Amino acid sequence: MYTTLVSNLIFPLQERLKHHSTVAVRRGMEQSQWWDGERLGALQLQRLRALLQEAGARVPYYRDLFAQCSFDPASVRGVQDLQQLPFLTKSVIRAHTEALKHPQALGLARFNTGGSSGEPLIFFIGRERVSHDVAAKWRATRWWGVDIGDREVVVWGSPIELGAQDRVRLVRDALMRTSLLPAFEMSEAKLDGFVAHIRHQRPRMLFGYPSALSHIARHAEKRGIAMNDLGIKVAFVTSERLYDEQRATIARVFGCRVANGYGGRDAGFIAHECPEGGMHLTAEDIVVELVDREGRAVAPGTPGEIVVTHLATRDFPFIRYRTGDIAVMDTRRCACGRGLPMLKEIQGRSTDFVVAADGTVMHGLALVYIVRDLPGVEAFKVVQHSRAHTSVQLVVNAAFDRAWSERIAAGFRQRLGAQVRVDVEFVERIAPEKSGKYRYIVSHAAEAA
Repeated sequence: MYTTLVSNLIFPLQERLKHHSTVAVRRGMEQSQWWDGERLGALQLQRLRALLQEAGARVPYYRDLFAQCSFDPASVRGVQDLQQLPFLTKSVIRAHTEALKHPQALGLARFNTGGSSGEPLIFFIGRERVSHDVAAKWRATRWWGVDIGDREVVVWGSPIELGAQDRVRLVRDALMRTSLLPAFEMSEAKLDGFVAHIRHQRPRMLFGYPSALSHIARHAEKRGIAMNDLGIKVAFVTSERLYDEQRATIARVFGCRVANGYGGRDAGFIAHECPEGGMHLTAEDIVVELVDREGRAVAPGTPGEIVVTHLATRDFPFIRYRTGDIAVMDTRRCACGRGLPMLKEIQGRSTDFVVAADGTVMHGLALVYIVRDLPGVEAFKVVQHSRAHTSVQLVVNAAFDRAWSERIAAGFRQRLGAQVRVDVEFVERIAPEKSGKYRYIVSHAAEAA
């Protein structure tokens, strides 16, 4: 009954006070998810035209771009017409941040992300985008028989969440029955505390990085502490590639299903796994193209880079945004009966742990956040050669102060240990791995741990 109270009254009231349309959007999505491909495509095209027309008329960057390309939004007859436009990249956003803002944007909030290629990015999100992203996540949560208001433990590492734990946020989380555990530090003592906290909370759902949840699961198993008797129904994992071993470990130890999610702060809530195993795209809000290295559309079943057009971004449009991630489209219809298209495989996400000199294991993002918010950093890569030696490669522009190198080194030593050697190297470009993929954290110490 408490869950019903929260999902039907308390959370909708919060969203209304924030001037968000989350509830109405979710209800609409719960109807449209059952439509066939043709009807979903028609809705997507209608919303795409509206976004392009508004951007071309009011947003300075797109007004100029459409004029240069002789692109007429009113002439768009299908999503394939987007190929007439150049891609939106992180470097373009950095160079034209102000020109990408709608002059009448509502409730713009500043966000940043490291992205899968390690390129720092600052961008803005308006109320419409927030409402649609929350609604998409909410819909997918309900696929698994859980809802807002059910007890939830979140294992996360973003400073946006960790830095927002003021009194109001703590009260809100208490009402929603959500508790947050920091994923950065994974010492034995911390892991003992995490296991005890989860046992005490007896959550219906977990949410977090697959690497962090599987690490906690393995620790509980090593300690001989049962976690499969708590009534956990599902573990939602996101932000990293989910490996089969991680899925099996989380499911075995916590006694629950594992639901994979794919998306990001920049690209939005792109896809989520249903109980039948289908990785469904949020087709009402997001147009996904898969392209090859030359930017050409790939054939069905062929891996390609994910390019996203988010249809709820009129305030700060994301049109043909290159994510840097690689995926394969699934041409089947899911056994669940939903008409939402699916991704078959997501190949392009990986984040390692790092190991401090004293053996403390922490999430690699603990080091990423030290680097990515500094002005002038265009790309980076952190390599932990051993517990005693870590290096960071930086691609910077004129806005970067070379004196900040010591600031980076000091921040790394604070995390890894005072005696750790930290080398800051300035390079022209970050080389990809042999596979062609980019990794912004590579920890040989974690591999040996």
